Amino acid sequence: MNNPTELRERNFPTAGQDAQAASKSPLYGGPDSSYALAFTDTDFLLDPEMRPVRMQLELLKPELIQREENIESTIVVFGSARIQPADVARERLDEAEALPPGSAREQAIRAAKSQLGMSRFYEEARRFASLVTEHSARLAHPIYVVTGGGPGIMEAGNRGAHEVGGKSIGLNIVLPHEQEPNPYITPKLCFQFHYFALRKMHFLMRSVALVCFPGGFGTLDELFETLTLIQTGKCRKRPVLLFGREFWTKLINFDHLVETGMISPEDVHLFRFVETADEAWTTLQQLYGLGQPGADSACGW
Repeated sequence: MNNPTELRERNFPTAGQDAQAASKSPLYGGPDSSYALAFTDTDFLLDPEMRPVRMQLELLKPELIQREENIESTIVVFGSARIQPADVARERLDEAEALPPGSAREQAIRAAKSQLGMSRFYEEARRFASLVTEHSARLAHPIYVVTGGGPGIMEAGNRGAHEVGGKSIGLNIVLPHEQEPNPYITPKLCFQFHYFALRKMHFLMRSVALVCFPGGFGTLDELFETLTLIQTGKCRKRPVLLFGREFWTKLINFDHLVETGMISPEDVHLFRFVETADEAWTTLQQLYGLGQPGADSACGW
């Protein structure tokens, strides 16, 4: 042994090397054979009994890749997949107004006007993600925007980070109806999930704040799971910002929950309302003391 580097060489072939070697020889016994390596056997991995292994893989893959990319802190942006950019919403309204007179035209105009009004949230999410990405780049540990990886508000979050040259994360999920990842996610940080529970766990594992825009059942599920975990002490307290007081207070009567004893009066302080991207970022700066000496290390960023 003349080369000292040989002392540090692997004693065994890697799994990848063995998988490649095994692929060059025909399966023993034909197509029904069980001879394939277990970790290359898709039928075996998809067996119902292998669910615990699949769940572990879905936990580990995003975790290990984010560690490789030195991602320690994230801000989660939740919101509807149906909210459109302002220019697209304006086009839809123009198209509706060009329809022949009648009830269909009036209905289309009402829907398009509603979408145009809601489009401000797309633009605020886009700007907020830009602010987070641009300003946190100066910190020792930058903050990365993470979304559900789809269209609407999710797209706006990834787009805002992309437009200022930053990375962002997308946690997509397989759904019965097709949902493609939006084009603004950093490719290495674009993940696809089978299990909702593990996807939601990854949303929170590195998060230092949750920013929630108007949305439907999925957004409400993600918001209330987060609030429940904080309320019950299952995860540490972190800022939860709800964009659009009018939307949220019309949707959810928080005062009624307090008055009927369904939540404690202090539970309404688990979140706060904001209206603009600048207000949201300023709120987080104040809560975490950003801009003050030692703030970066003090809050874990």
